[in-house]
Amino acid sequence: MRNLAALLSITTLLAFSCKQAPKSQNNTISYFDDKEHQSITYSFNDHKLLERLKVLSSDAFEGRKTGSEGNTKARAYIIQQFKALNINAFGSAYAHKFTFSHNKKDYKAVNVLAQIDGTEKPNEYIVVSAHYDHLGLGNNNEVYNGADDDASGVAALFSFAEYLTQNPPKHSVILAAFDAEELGLQGAKYFVDKMKNSSIVVNLNMDMISRSKKNEIYAVGGRYNETIKQMLTKVKNPTNTLLLQGHDGTDGKQDWTYASDHAPFHQANIPFIYFGDEDHPGYHNPSDEFKNITPHFYKNSVEIILSVFKVLDYSVAEQL
Repeated sequence: MRNLAALLSITTLLAFSCKQAPKSQNNTISYFDDKEHQSITYSFNDHKLLERLKVLSSDAFEGRKTGSEGNTKARAYIIQQFKALNINAFGSAYAHKFTFSHNKKDYKAVNVLAQIDGTEKPNEYIVVSAHYDHLGLGNNNEVYNGADDDASGVAALFSFAEYLTQNPPKHSVILAAFDAEELGLQGAKYFVDKMKNSSIVVNLNMDMISRSKKNEIYAVGGRYNETIKQMLTKVKNPTNTLLLQGHDGTDGKQDWTYASDHAPFHQANIPFIYFGDEDHPGYHNPSDEFKNITPHFYKNSVEIILSVFKVLDYSVAEQL
Protein backbone atom coordinates (compact mmCIF):
# COMPACT_ATOMS: atom_id res chain seq x y z
CA MET A 1 0.00 0.00 0.00
CA ARG A 2 1.25 3.43 -0.82
CA ASN A 3 1.79 5.71 2.17
CA LEU A 4 -1.33 7.76 2.89
CA ALA A 5 0.75 10.92 3.16
CA ALA A 6 1.87 10.47 -0.43
CA LEU A 7 -1.51 9.70 -1.99
CA LEU A 8 -2.85 11.53 -5.00
CA SER A 9 -6.04 10.67 -6.86
CA ILE A 10 -6.33 7.27 -8.53
CA THR A 11 -5.27 7.67 -12.13
CA THR A 12 -5.38 4.29 -13.85
CA LEU A 13 -8.52 2.24 -14.54
CA LEU A 14 -7.80 -1.47 -14.74
CA ALA A 15 -10.01 -4.37 -15.70
CA PHE A 16 -8.09 -7.23 -17.22
CA SER A 17 -8.25 -11.00 -17.21
CA CYS A 18 -5.88 -13.67 -18.44
CA LYS A 19 -6.75 -17.16 -19.66
CA GLN A 20 -4.15 -19.73 -18.68
CA ALA A 21 -3.37 -23.12 -20.14
CA PRO A 22 -2.52 -26.09 -17.92
CA LYS A 23 0.99 -26.19 -16.55
CA SER A 24 3.42 -28.77 -17.92
CA GLN A 25 5.86 -30.97 -16.05
CA ASN A 26 8.87 -28.77 -16.82
CA ASN A 27 7.31 -25.64 -15.27
CA THR A 28 6.74 -24.07 -18.70
CA ILE A 29 3.31 -22.51 -19.04
CA SER A 30 1.59 -21.04 -22.04
CA TYR A 31 -0.63 -18.01 -21.65
CA PHE A 32 -2.70 -15.93 -24.01
CA ASP A 33 -3.34 -12.20 -24.00
CA ASP A 34 -5.02 -10.01 -26.58
CA LYS A 35 -1.90 -9.65 -28.69
CA GLU A 36 0.23 -12.75 -28.66
CA HIS A 37 0.93 -16.22 -27.40
CA GLN A 38 4.12 -16.75 -25.46
CA SER A 39 5.62 -19.31 -23.15
CA ILE A 40 8.04 -18.73 -20.31
CA THR A 41 9.86 -20.93 -17.85
CA TYR A 42 9.76 -19.32 -14.42
CA SER A 43 12.58 -19.72 -11.90
CA PHE A 44 10.07 -20.39 -9.11
CA ASN A 45 6.83 -22.34 -8.65
CA ASP A 46 4.33 -20.04 -10.34
CA HIS A 47 1.32 -22.11 -9.27
CA LYS A 48 2.42 -21.80 -5.63
CA LEU A 49 2.86 -18.05 -6.09
CA LEU A 50 -0.81 -17.71 -7.01
CA GLU A 51 -1.94 -20.15 -4.32
CA ARG A 52 -0.15 -18.21 -1.60
CA LEU A 53 -1.52 -14.91 -2.81
CA LYS A 54 -5.03 -16.38 -2.77
CA VAL A 55 -4.57 -17.57 0.82
CA LEU A 56 -3.09 -14.30 2.11
CA SER A 57 -5.84 -12.21 0.52
CA SER A 58 -8.69 -14.42 1.72
CA ASP A 59 -11.40 -13.39 4.18
CA ALA A 60 -9.81 -15.69 6.78
CA PHE A 61 -7.29 -12.94 7.59
CA GLU A 62 -9.90 -10.16 7.82
CA GLY A 63 -7.76 -7.60 6.01
CA ARG A 64 -4.63 -8.13 8.17
CA LYS A 65 -4.90 -4.82 10.05
CA THR A 66 -2.02 -4.21 12.46
CA GLY A 67 -2.92 -5.45 15.94
CA SER A 68 -5.91 -7.50 14.77
CA GLU A 69 -6.53 -11.22 15.05
CA GLY A 70 -6.37 -11.45 11.26
CA ASN A 71 -2.94 -9.85 11.27
CA THR A 72 -1.79 -12.43 13.84
CA LYS A 73 -3.12 -15.25 11.67
CA ALA A 74 -1.35 -13.83 8.62
CA ARG A 75 1.90 -13.64 10.56
CA ALA A 76 1.56 -17.30 11.59
CA TYR A 77 0.98 -18.26 7.96
CA ILE A 78 4.08 -16.36 6.81
CA ILE A 79 6.26 -18.03 9.44
CA GLN A 80 4.82 -21.43 8.55
CA GLN A 81 5.71 -20.88 4.89
CA PHE A 82 9.29 -19.89 5.68
CA LYS A 83 9.67 -22.97 7.85
CA ALA A 84 8.20 -25.22 5.16
CA LEU A 85 10.75 -23.82 2.71
CA ASN A 86 13.59 -24.42 5.21
CA ILE A 87 14.43 -20.73 5.44
CA ASN A 88 16.03 -19.77 8.74
CA ALA A 89 14.86 -16.97 10.97
CA PHE A 90 16.81 -13.73 11.08
CA GLY A 91 18.39 -13.61 14.51
CA SER A 92 16.85 -15.75 17.21
CA ALA A 93 13.27 -15.73 15.89
CA TYR A 94 11.12 -14.98 12.86
CA ALA A 95 8.91 -12.56 14.81
CA HIS A 96 10.41 -9.20 15.81
CA LYS A 97 8.07 -7.20 18.04
CA PHE A 98 7.94 -3.43 18.33
CA THR A 99 5.59 -0.72 19.56
CA PHE A 100 4.69 2.70 18.20
CA SER A 101 2.11 5.46 18.43
CA HIS A 102 0.02 6.70 15.53
CA ASN A 103 -2.73 9.32 15.68
CA LYS A 104 -2.60 9.25 19.50
CA LYS A 105 -3.09 5.50 19.62
CA ASP A 106 -0.53 2.94 20.81
CA TYR A 107 0.10 -0.19 18.75
CA LYS A 108 1.92 -3.46 19.14
CA ALA A 109 3.27 -4.78 15.86
CA VAL A 110 5.52 -7.56 14.58
CA ASN A 111 7.89 -7.81 11.63
CA VAL A 112 8.61 -11.26 10.23
CA LEU A 113 12.24 -11.70 9.13
CA ALA A 114 13.99 -14.65 7.50
CA GLN A 115 17.55 -15.00 6.23
CA ILE A 116 19.56 -16.86 3.61
CA ASP A 117 23.29 -16.71 4.30
CA GLY A 118 25.58 -15.38 1.58
CA THR A 119 28.28 -17.65 0.20
CA GLU A 120 30.87 -14.88 -0.28
CA LYS A 121 29.71 -11.83 1.69
CA PRO A 122 27.72 -13.16 4.64
CA ASN A 123 27.97 -9.89 6.60
CA GLU A 124 26.56 -7.74 3.80
CA TYR A 125 22.78 -7.78 3.32
CA ILE A 126 20.37 -7.38 0.45
CA VAL A 127 16.95 -6.77 2.00
CA VAL A 128 13.96 -7.95 -0.04
CA SER A 129 10.80 -6.55 1.52
CA ALA A 130 7.02 -6.40 1.36
CA HIS A 131 4.36 -5.49 3.93
CA TYR A 132 1.79 -7.97 5.17
CA ASP A 133 -0.58 -5.58 6.96
CA HIS A 134 -3.57 -3.96 5.27
CA LEU A 135 -6.71 -2.01 6.23
CA GLY A 136 -8.79 -4.65 7.97
CA LEU A 137 -12.58 -4.36 8.10
CA GLY A 138 -14.71 -1.47 6.86
CA ASN A 139 -17.64 0.18 8.62
CA ASN A 140 -20.05 -2.46 7.33
CA ASN A 141 -17.62 -5.30 8.08
CA GLU A 142 -16.51 -5.38 4.47
CA VAL A 143 -13.14 -7.06 4.24
CA TYR A 144 -10.33 -5.05 2.66
CA ASN A 145 -8.35 -8.08 1.53
CA GLY A 146 -5.45 -6.19 -0.02
CA ALA A 147 -4.56 -8.79 -2.65
CA ASP A 148 -2.39 -6.42 -4.66
CA ASP A 149 -1.67 -4.26 -1.61
CA ASP A 150 0.39 -6.06 -0.48
CA ALA A 151 -0.32 -9.76 -0.28
CA SER A 152 1.24 -9.82 -3.75
CA GLY A 153 4.61 -8.69 -2.40
CA VAL A 154 4.55 -11.10 0.54
CA ALA A 155 3.70 -14.10 -1.64
CA ALA A 156 6.63 -13.09 -3.85
CA LEU A 157 8.96 -13.34 -0.84
CA PHE A 158 8.28 -17.08 -0.83
CA SER A 159 9.16 -17.28 -4.53
CA PHE A 160 12.46 -15.61 -3.65
CA ALA A 161 12.93 -18.22 -0.93
CA GLU A 162 12.29 -21.03 -3.43
CA TYR A 163 14.85 -19.61 -5.84
CA LEU A 164 17.51 -18.86 -3.23
CA THR A 165 17.42 -22.30 -1.64
CA GLN A 166 18.38 -23.72 -5.03
CA ASN A 167 20.70 -20.85 -5.98
CA PRO A 168 22.52 -19.56 -2.87
CA PRO A 169 23.29 -15.83 -3.08
CA LYS A 170 26.70 -14.19 -2.76
CA HIS A 171 25.37 -11.67 -0.23
CA SER A 172 23.19 -12.60 2.71
CA VAL A 173 19.54 -11.94 1.96
CA ILE A 174 16.94 -10.83 4.51
CA LEU A 175 13.37 -11.58 3.45
CA ALA A 176 11.35 -9.01 5.37
CA ALA A 177 7.58 -9.07 5.79
CA PHE A 178 6.99 -5.70 7.45
CA ASP A 179 4.03 -4.81 9.64
CA ALA A 180 2.31 -1.40 9.99
CA GLU A 181 3.16 0.01 6.58
CA GLU A 182 -0.38 1.36 6.40
CA LEU A 183 0.21 3.28 9.63
CA GLY A 184 3.24 5.25 8.49
CA LEU A 185 5.85 2.69 7.38
CA GLN A 186 6.42 1.79 11.01
CA GLY A 187 7.81 -1.73 10.49
CA ALA A 188 10.40 -0.57 7.98
CA LYS A 189 11.36 2.39 10.16
CA TYR A 190 11.91 0.12 13.14
CA PHE A 191 13.95 -2.35 11.08
CA VAL A 192 16.21 0.28 9.53
CA ASP A 193 16.88 1.81 12.92
CA LYS A 194 17.74 -1.56 14.49
CA MET A 195 20.06 -2.37 11.55
CA LYS A 196 21.89 0.97 11.54
CA ASN A 197 25.18 -0.67 12.54
CA SER A 198 24.88 -3.41 9.91
CA SER A 199 25.89 -3.32 6.27
CA ILE A 200 22.78 -3.19 4.08
CA VAL A 201 23.84 -2.98 0.45
CA VAL A 202 20.43 -2.37 -1.13
CA ASN A 203 16.71 -2.74 -0.50
CA LEU A 204 14.35 -4.28 -3.05
CA ASN A 205 10.80 -3.41 -1.99
CA MET A 206 7.69 -4.96 -3.56
CA ASP A 207 4.35 -3.27 -2.96
CA MET A 208 1.49 -3.79 -5.43
CA ILE A 209 2.96 -5.99 -8.17
CA SER A 210 0.03 -8.18 -9.30
CA ARG A 211 -2.44 -6.03 -11.24
CA SER A 212 -1.85 -4.10 -14.46
CA LYS A 213 -4.00 -3.78 -17.56
CA LYS A 214 -1.08 -2.09 -19.30
CA ASN A 215 1.29 -4.99 -18.48
CA GLU A 216 3.78 -2.51 -16.95
CA ILE A 217 5.83 -2.71 -13.75
CA TYR A 218 7.67 0.39 -12.52
CA ALA A 219 11.04 0.48 -10.80
CA VAL A 220 11.83 3.53 -8.67
CA GLY A 221 15.32 4.26 -7.38
CA GLY A 222 17.51 4.97 -10.38
CA ARG A 223 17.03 8.70 -9.97
CA TYR A 224 19.03 8.52 -6.74
CA ASN A 225 21.76 6.11 -7.83
CA GLU A 226 23.35 6.17 -11.27
CA THR A 227 24.56 2.58 -11.00
CA ILE A 228 21.02 1.37 -10.33
CA LYS A 229 19.68 3.53 -13.15
CA GLN A 230 22.09 2.04 -15.66
CA MET A 231 21.52 -1.48 -14.39
CA LEU A 232 17.75 -1.15 -14.74
CA THR A 233 18.21 0.21 -18.26
CA LYS A 234 20.39 -2.70 -19.34
CA VAL A 235 19.06 -5.67 -17.34
CA LYS A 236 17.68 -8.49 -19.46
CA ASN A 237 13.92 -8.75 -19.14
CA PRO A 238 12.91 -12.40 -19.68
CA THR A 239 9.19 -11.58 -20.04
CA ASN A 240 6.83 -9.59 -22.24
CA THR A 241 5.91 -7.31 -19.32
CA LEU A 242 7.44 -3.85 -19.60
CA LEU A 243 9.93 -2.79 -16.94
CA LEU A 244 9.82 1.00 -16.73
CA GLN A 245 11.64 3.59 -14.66
CA GLY A 246 9.60 6.54 -13.43
CA HIS A 247 7.17 7.70 -10.75
CA ASP A 248 10.23 9.27 -9.13
CA GLY A 249 9.47 12.97 -9.41
CA THR A 250 11.03 13.39 -12.85
CA ASP A 251 8.16 12.54 -15.19
CA GLY A 252 5.08 14.36 -13.94
CA LYS A 253 3.57 11.16 -12.55
CA GLN A 254 2.76 10.47 -8.91
CA ASP A 255 6.08 10.44 -7.04
CA TRP A 256 6.58 7.12 -5.19
CA THR A 257 9.92 7.96 -3.61
CA TYR A 258 8.41 7.96 -0.12
CA ALA A 259 5.33 5.89 -0.93
CA SER A 260 6.17 2.58 0.75
CA ASP A 261 8.65 0.72 2.94
CA HIS A 262 11.67 1.63 0.82
CA ALA A 263 11.44 5.21 2.12
CA PRO A 264 13.19 4.60 5.48
CA PHE A 265 16.06 2.91 3.61
CA HIS A 266 16.32 5.90 1.28
CA GLN A 267 16.28 8.29 4.24
CA ALA A 268 19.16 6.29 5.74
CA ASN A 269 21.13 6.69 2.48
CA ILE A 270 20.70 3.02 1.57
CA PRO A 271 20.18 2.41 -2.17
CA PHE A 272 16.75 1.04 -3.02
CA ILE A 273 14.58 -0.16 -5.87
CA TYR A 274 10.84 -0.05 -5.40
CA PHE A 275 8.72 -2.21 -7.70
CA GLY A 276 5.04 -1.40 -8.12
CA ASP A 277 2.12 -1.21 -10.53
CA GLU A 278 0.03 1.91 -11.00
CA ASP A 279 -3.04 2.65 -8.89
CA HIS A 280 -6.29 0.96 -9.92
CA PRO A 281 -9.96 0.90 -8.79
CA GLY A 282 -9.14 -1.71 -6.14
CA TYR A 283 -6.64 0.52 -4.37
CA HIS A 284 -7.80 0.84 -0.73
CA ASN A 285 -11.08 -0.67 -1.77
CA PRO A 286 -12.78 -4.00 -0.96
CA SER A 287 -12.41 -4.92 -4.65
CA ASP A 288 -8.67 -5.43 -4.16
CA GLU A 289 -9.28 -9.17 -4.28
CA PHE A 290 -7.51 -12.18 -5.72
CA LYS A 291 -10.08 -12.56 -8.50
CA ASN A 292 -9.13 -9.13 -9.86
CA ILE A 293 -5.36 -9.58 -10.17
CA THR A 294 -3.65 -10.07 -13.54
CA PRO A 295 -2.03 -13.52 -13.17
CA HIS A 296 0.46 -13.49 -16.06
CA PHE A 297 1.53 -9.94 -15.21
CA TYR A 298 2.06 -10.96 -11.60
CA LYS A 299 4.21 -13.96 -12.48
CA ASN A 300 6.20 -11.88 -14.95
CA SER A 301 6.72 -9.14 -12.36
CA VAL A 302 8.20 -11.59 -9.88
CA GLU A 303 10.47 -13.04 -12.60
CA ILE A 304 11.63 -9.53 -13.53
CA ILE A 305 12.36 -8.64 -9.89
CA LEU A 306 14.31 -11.87 -9.46
CA SER A 307 16.28 -11.04 -12.61
CA VAL A 308 17.20 -7.64 -11.17
CA PHE A 309 18.18 -9.28 -7.87
CA LYS A 310 20.50 -11.72 -9.64
CA VAL A 311 22.39 -8.91 -11.36
CA LEU A 312 22.63 -6.93 -8.13
CA ASP A 313 23.86 -9.88 -6.12
CA TYR A 314 26.31 -11.15 -8.73
CA SER A 315 28.02 -7.94 -9.79
CA VAL A 316 26.37 -4.57 -9.28
CA ALA A 317 26.17 -4.56 -5.47
CA GLU A 318 29.90 -3.92 -5.19
CA GLN A 319 29.46 -0.69 -7.17
CA LEU A 320 26.72 0.81 -5.01
